[in-house]
Amino acid sequence: MRVIKTIKSLRQIIHEVRCKRQKIGFVPTMGYFHEGHLNLMRRAQKECDICVVSIYVNPKQFGPKEDLGCYPRDIKRDAAIIKKENVDILFIPSDNVVYPNGYLTYVDVEKISNTLCGKYRPGHFKGVATVVAKLLNMVEPDVMYLGQKDAQQVAVLKHMTADLNFPVSIRVIPTAREIDGLAMSSRNVHLSFQERAQAPVLFRSLQSATMRIRAGESSASKIIAIIQKIITQLSSGKIQYVVCVDADTLEPLKILKGRVLIALAVFFGKTRLIDNVIVPIKKPRKVQY
Repeated sequence: MRVIKTIKSLRQIIHEVRCKRQKIGFVPTMGYFHEGHLNLMRRAQKECDICVVSIYVNPKQFGPKEDLGCYPRDIKRDAAIIKKENVDILFIPSDNVVYPNGYLTYVDVEKISNTLCGKYRPGHFKGVATVVAKLLNMVEPDVMYLGQKDAQQVAVLKHMTADLNFPVSIRVIPTAREIDGLAMSSRNVHLSFQERAQAPVLFRSLQSATMRIRAGESSASKIIAIIQKIITQLSSGKIQYVVCVDADTLEPLKILKGRVLIALAVFFGKTRLIDNVIVPIKKPRKVQY
């Protein structure tokens, strides 16, 4: 595994790869790896000739009162983990490399960045879109691998790459979960013992909602109420939002149809957890006489 810290060195290697006509898979991360990250890397290795992983905790996507300072970091740990996974290139740029002095340019994907998490984290997805656009220009991958847990991020980056004509495909990998259903996240390390014990209620509430939809419930407000009731009755979690939206446009739904994204954000103490499921609603068959 080659560990690269500068754009010049990275581009030299990417040029060599391109000359060999090898396919590049890219996994952008903020590090502190768990099984979800490794699933992305394994898919990239399976489908591509070269797997590039980046670690960069992007300050532009954290608000002034958010957890940038305490976001878990351990480069040595992460490098050891992915070396065992046979990752080809680990790219670890510094802030000065990504945002040099005098930096003025940002990417803002309008509308879909301002709903769901974006409603409560203004500027977050502007920071995400900006850093991923820069990383795509640095790495020049054929395929970028993202996790379904960050569903809004997936939607934003799909729109960004399409709108700006990036020559990259996006593969979305299912959310990796603990045995009890809790979505894997680097932030889970901040949960207390009691909070960790309660946190799986999020996925259980989404499973209950999915079952109700498959049983015929089509009212978004009723599905939201089911989820809210389960979380408030079975945990101390403080709900920030629960929504039912179109999975591609993130438009809110009153009557469930198409590919429905049910997403939520809940605080356990100071730790904010997100989770989601996508439920496809099949159109009823027309009966012909």
